[in-house]
Amino acid sequence: MGKKKKVLFLSPLPPPHMGPTVAAEIILNSELRNEFNLIHLDTSDHRELDHLNKIDFRNIFLAVKHGVILFWLIITRMPDLVYIPISQTTVGYIRDSAYILLSKIFRRKVVCHLRGGNFRNWYASSNLLMRWYIRAVHPLVDGQIVLGKKLVKLFQDINGRNRIYVVPNGKNEQIQYIRKCKNGKIKIVHLSNLQRAKGLFHMLKAVPEVYNKYGKDVEFVFAGSWIDGEARGIFEKFRDDQKFLPIQAIGPVFGRNKYDLLLSSDIFVFTPVQEEGHPWVIIEAMEAGLPIIATDQGAITESVIDGRNGFIVEKMNSSQIAEKIEYLIDNPEQRKKMGEESRHLFLENFTEERMIKRLSQTFHSVLES
Repeated sequence: MGKKKKVLFLSPLPPPHMGPTVAAEIILNSELRNEFNLIHLDTSDHRELDHLNKIDFRNIFLAVKHGVILFWLIITRMPDLVYIPISQTTVGYIRDSAYILLSKIFRRKVVCHLRGGNFRNWYASSNLLMRWYIRAVHPLVDGQIVLGKKLVKLFQDINGRNRIYVVPNGKNEQIQYIRKCKNGKIKIVHLSNLQRAKGLFHMLKAVPEVYNKYGKDVEFVFAGSWIDGEARGIFEKFRDDQKFLPIQAIGPVFGRNKYDLLLSSDIFVFTPVQEEGHPWVIIEAMEAGLPIIATDQGAITESVIDGRNGFIVEKMNSSQIAEKIEYLIDNPEQRKKMGEESRHLFLENFTEERMIKRLSQTFHSVLES
């Protein structure tokens, strides 16, 4: 067996829990370590998410520090490949592009990974100079990873189709797939960082419509960290003004508590209004065997198949959300069938093993190109 190729892996680790940190933790503890010599450059900033990609002293310090460490690891360890999670904000991209350029100066192969779906919107809204800079830097990347086939278009005219690789998210929680005993109520859950962009208020507006039909036979659970203080205030006022509504906000949940919540729920609702990549919460809901109500953002429709394991609704349409919730309540056999189909699709396409295999194939393809 030949000598393992060295992959210098730039990534942050939790906390906070978000796409890049969750993915890095999975990858660094995966079978990929047996196939490649993974050298981890920890780019963590364990502050709250509102500090992400902003210009402040600590962010500047961390960017310079990580750049110096990257330089040192390249000249001392001579990696065959450098893996860089790529940002879709101006401040973040300037930092990440410096890492790309430094790697290419030393003739290292570079793979970038976008864990989102807003790159093209950000690119289009950038000024002429920034767009020129992106088109000068990004074609140097040897492989660009996106989270779904629908996201290939984000880079197609920048990198060319043959240098774009699709690696959907995948994870295993090693949970025992047994539906939890409940209190007899239909539980509808929304799990994400709680903010407007994730469709928080559109599900909230659907609550009275559903409650008017089913009363106390339903309950709505909102789980996650508050990102937007103003949104939290609006949410809490709505709940306090209508105390009769069966609404709970339980804060962030992790690990076993998260899966206990999902396994004791009946319907999962995640209806973002802005571009997404391939949200982890969708994967987690599928693993727990839940029917899913979602919007057509990013690569969501590659895992939530309308009419098969859930429903795709128009974004910002709370009436449609309520209508689909009511349909699933009124049709328990269909609700069960859709949940089983979510579980089947998860096992077929979105396990950790699937993600690691695709990532390995990408690394090999780029190294051999």
